[in-house]
Amino acid sequence: MLSVDRMRVLHAIAANGSLTGAAAALRVTNSAVSQQLSKLEREVGQPLVQRNGRGIRLTDAAELLVEHTGRILSLVQQAEADLEAHRDAVLGQVRLASIATASRGLAPAALVALRDAHPGLRVRLVESEPDTSVPAVVRGDADLAVVVDWAGAPIPLPKELQRAPLLRDTADIALPAAHPLAHRDLVDLDEVLTEPWISWNGGSICDVWLHGMLRAQGVEPDIAHVAEEHQTKLALIAAGLGIAVMPRLGRGPVPDGVRLVPVQPALVRHVYVVWRADAARRPAVRATVRALRAAGAAHTD
Repeated sequence: MLSVDRMRVLHAIAANGSLTGAAAALRVTNSAVSQQLSKLEREVGQPLVQRNGRGIRLTDAAELLVEHTGRILSLVQQAEADLEAHRDAVLGQVRLASIATASRGLAPAALVALRDAHPGLRVRLVESEPDTSVPAVVRGDADLAVVVDWAGAPIPLPKELQRAPLLRDTADIALPAAHPLAHRDLVDLDEVLTEPWISWNGGSICDVWLHGMLRAQGVEPDIAHVAEEHQTKLALIAAGLGIAVMPRLGRGPVPDGVRLVPVQPALVRHVYVVWRADAARRPAVRATVRALRAAGAAHTD
């Protein structure tokens, strides 16, 4: 009989593209993944992976098994959701993936509220960008994800997911204090289009949006620097090395060398939480969504 746990390992290999990626996702060692894969190959009586240069590729048999595994894991999640709904108790563990700004600006309040209201519930928070967190929710590696859409650049959501809005987050332009526009109460977007920009990591949701927004204004982006970490970006701006779009959610302290100026038209993004539709009946998932929505409603720019 096939082992569901070993099938889950193969599913993680397919989702992450390597044994190392699967080990990281499952929080086990590479050796443990290799051992489980070898045992699964003996169970099915045929190889499941082949060497492909420095990497690996799944065999046709593995692809078939991964497809079945996805359906099996979905059924397992539905069974867990039904059992939780039956006892109507907010218990167990919820795995929450979240963008960094929401991890700072929303998660602390939501997690404290959940801890106080539901002591039998454990919520594990992991910072993750939407291109990673959304697939993780689809696979069942995360229960919920807090993600973001910039106005005019929505991210596609798989049909398996449901969503709920958390807040509308406005962004300002962060300028060096010595910048000629830093004293203004409001700047027009046209006034800063050709400035050197400090963007997010290449290919991320926010970086793609920034490039698209500038190109829509007829300007090829001048990306002077790339920095994902919030304080690094502010330090570069304080040093006069560029400007940046700075969302208000989770912003935190701003150094003296930086001025934040509202821009028109407003730069807006929408923050929301997603979860698998087949987990919607879980009291723990519903409680976490309520706590995040309450934290979002309490947020002020």
